[in-house]
Amino acid sequence: MLAYEILGNGPGLVLLHGTSSTGVGSWGTLLDALAADNTVVMPDLPGSGKSPLPDGPLDIDTVADQVLDAARDAGLDEFVVAGASLGAALAVRVAARHPGPVRGLATVVGFARPRATMRLNLEMWASLYARGDENLGAYLTALSFSENYLASLPTEAVQQVVAQFGGHSAPGTAEQIALTLGIDVREDLARIAVPTLVVASRDDRFVAPEHSVELSDGIDGARLETVPGGHAAVFENPGPTRDALLDHLGDLHR
Repeated sequence: MLAYEILGNGPGLVLLHGTSSTGVGSWGTLLDALAADNTVVMPDLPGSGKSPLPDGPLDIDTVADQVLDAARDAGLDEFVVAGASLGAALAVRVAARHPGPVRGLATVVGFARPRATMRLNLEMWASLYARGDENLGAYLTALSFSENYLASLPTEAVQQVVAQFGGHSAPGTAEQIALTLGIDVREDLARIAVPTLVVASRDDRFVAPEHSVELSDGIDGARLETVPGGHAAVFENPGPTRDALLDHLGDLHR
């Protein structure tokens, strides 16, 4: 069983985080708004938070089943599943593999499979992490935030972000990167039969907006919203992503 946090009260909303992150790490700026009218369940993926790693490599189907088990353990008979980055691909697999309890889907800076540049980004991340390179924080900062946002910060603030990225990695970072590199949920897209929102960040240098276009093109009736900012747009400027998600959830609840 995956460890999870639960917030709020109302219709079920399962939030899946990104690689080497946690629920708060991926969704923190949006949680107050999302939990105001929803029961928000945030599972820790294997190797993050309080969820241990299994023996052997991570498997997307096993993790998707664990997400469903966590939602049921939290008391959700049905729910909307939303994922950020790696969590987006997992959310697609949860919706395709377990269509019964899933009543809606949302992806934020997500992907169906790592295209060439994203794959290179991930391989470099894995290499820097494996050797404990002191430049890891700078690398992840440059990928995660837009040029305009970083340029607006004092030098001291940028260095604080770099230090945070360089000093806080989940224990299962290597295994989660390996999982991310092996993901391909393109065949799942045509099986998604619930209302879907796809959110892309215009200046995302980690998971380019083209990945979100691939998701929205493959899911019948999916709505694509492009928001300003980089991969970490929910921290640069949370309002547009928050509003898109609340509109999507509101439509589902109505």
